[in-house]
Amino acid sequence: MGKEAENVRASSEEAAVAEGVNAAESEFKLKGFKNFVRMNPKSDRFKVKRFHHIEYWCTDATNTARRFSWGLGMPIVAKSDLSTGNLTHASYLLCSGQLCFLFTAPYSPSIAAAQNLSPASTASIPSFDHAACRAFSGSHGLGVRAISLEVEDAEIAFRTSVAHGAKPSSPPIVLDNRAVLSEVHLYGDVVLRYISYKNPVSGDNSENKPDDWFLPKFEAMEEIASYPLDFGIRRLDHAVGNVPELGPIVSYLKGFTGFHEFAEFTAEDVGTSESGLNSVVLANNEEMVLLPLNEPVYGTKRKSQIQTYLEHNEGAGVQHLALVSEDIFRTLREMRKRSAVGGFEFMPSPPPTYYKNLKSRAGDVLTNDQIKECEELGILVDRDDQGTLLQIFTKPVGDRPTIFIEIIQRVGCMMKNEEGKEYQKGGCGGFGKGNFSELFKSIEEYEKTLEAKRVAEPTDSV
Repeated sequence: MGKEAENVRASSEEAAVAEGVNAAESEFKLKGFKNFVRMNPKSDRFKVKRFHHIEYWCTDATNTARRFSWGLGMPIVAKSDLSTGNLTHASYLLCSGQLCFLFTAPYSPSIAAAQNLSPASTASIPSFDHAACRAFSGSHGLGVRAISLEVEDAEIAFRTSVAHGAKPSSPPIVLDNRAVLSEVHLYGDVVLRYISYKNPVSGDNSENKPDDWFLPKFEAMEEIASYPLDFGIRRLDHAVGNVPELGPIVSYLKGFTGFHEFAEFTAEDVGTSESGLNSVVLANNEEMVLLPLNEPVYGTKRKSQIQTYLEHNEGAGVQHLALVSEDIFRTLREMRKRSAVGGFEFMPSPPPTYYKNLKSRAGDVLTNDQIKECEELGILVDRDDQGTLLQIFTKPVGDRPTIFIEIIQRVGCMMKNEEGKEYQKGGCGGFGKGNFSELFKSIEEYEKTLEAKRVAEPTDSV
């Protein structure tokens, strides 16, 4: 087994401790929603531009990519596989607006070896490792391997991160003198990937080749024109991780990125009478890269859903991805059409009383027709002191009760930058604090349907 495969089997929580993430982690204490004071110290250690892409590791990239494409309305825009000369792995790229999902699965390592080629010489993702990918799928099933950020300089981001305690995963690699890729461990077997470009392309991505605006060795999918898909999803809002303990990971991640705490919640804020969690949201300077982290709480009537995740995922990992829609009603109508025929199913809707009370809570933002449509589609609505959040959650997208998708739309918080261009402030409307109890109840009911019946042990005969 290769060095990277061994790394895949080790949790980054243990790595963080081994790296000596200092005593600050033992001092980490949650304040809770009421006592938390939001501040932005602009403390990033390197320039972070945006979320770049999310890479899933799986055992069948072809069919997994097609399922997500169909279910989310994201066309497959680029590929790197046998047809492009990649003998190492199959990778298919889905994009809608700024949101990009990459699905990667390994080919047999003997294919490249039979032609006296090293796997790295044909791979489009230079950090890919056969043994690590197979070990990942065996431990976690379908899951996110990499959260990728576009940064100003991936070499500087890597060196800075490692100098401040990050455990290296892949050193900076220059790709065709156009892009630079590097990676550090994030949590569990998930890596934080940095991407930067030496000569960034301008204009719409459709006007340029994928190996220019994404990564070298990727080719455009010619069949896109005859396969139009667009449900209105535009970007990644936040990527949520579940970890056994918040303190060490929050200290580790803040330490090497400089990200600041954007929000936090305790079980008292968001739990139910049966289960709960604690959560911290970390953000970059612009607060458009949001990385929430959850930990389980113990001693409740039911096992925390975070603990259930950790057991089925065999450790820490990405729990869900929140995707921003420009029109959540259109997105949900399209997704629900496909939920029973290859798409994604949704968590049970809240009871009718939830929507009867919605007019008093959000009637100044939503029309009566929109409130009615929220009920028909099962959309939850919450707000904070700045804006309003519309959200809905799918059931787990794979065999295991682990990773799922959240569809959201944020309303309000419009601002103008220095150039006079209007944009929406990050995190507008919060993270659904007022809906957590309804979500937890749905998850609890869903988990009950998965619980195996206990078979009583036979008694000994006298």
